[in-house]
Amino acid sequence: MTTLDSPIPRFHLAVPVDDLEAAGRFYGEVLGCVRGRSAETWIDWNLRGHQFVTHLAPGRVRQVRNAVDGHEVPVPHFGLILTIPQFHELADRLRAAGTTFVIEPYLRFEGLPGEQWTMFLHDPAGNALEFKAFADDSQVFAV
Repeated sequence: MTTLDSPIPRFHLAVPVDDLEAAGRFYGEVLGCVRGRSAETWIDWNLRGHQFVTHLAPGRVRQVRNAVDGHEVPVPHFGLILTIPQFHELADRLRAAGTTFVIEPYLRFEGLPGEQWTMFLHDPAGNALEFKAFADDSQVFAV
């Protein structure tokens, strides 16, 4: 089965970056995304089967913070829901790359509906990313 045949819809997301070379190192080398098409002002990335694009757009991203489980979560942010082993593998990879976390990897909502591992970080352009892994994947949308 190819990603085009996937029963799960794929998303397309484009984000601004102020340095395509730095974005290339971060998304390609640190996160391990496969590089796709590109031009002087943008790069397509395969983010685990999703089309993610970094577009050259000088300037910082405006962010606010919202309190969630005692942490100040950066908004806007994006990321992926991983399996627990994938989450810990990525956390180790990010630590090995010297990544500074906005919120260090930790277990959120422990013992409650939606229990999940989560971590927040910024890419070189200041875009906030969250990666998470649910203890029970059927609770992704639990209330």
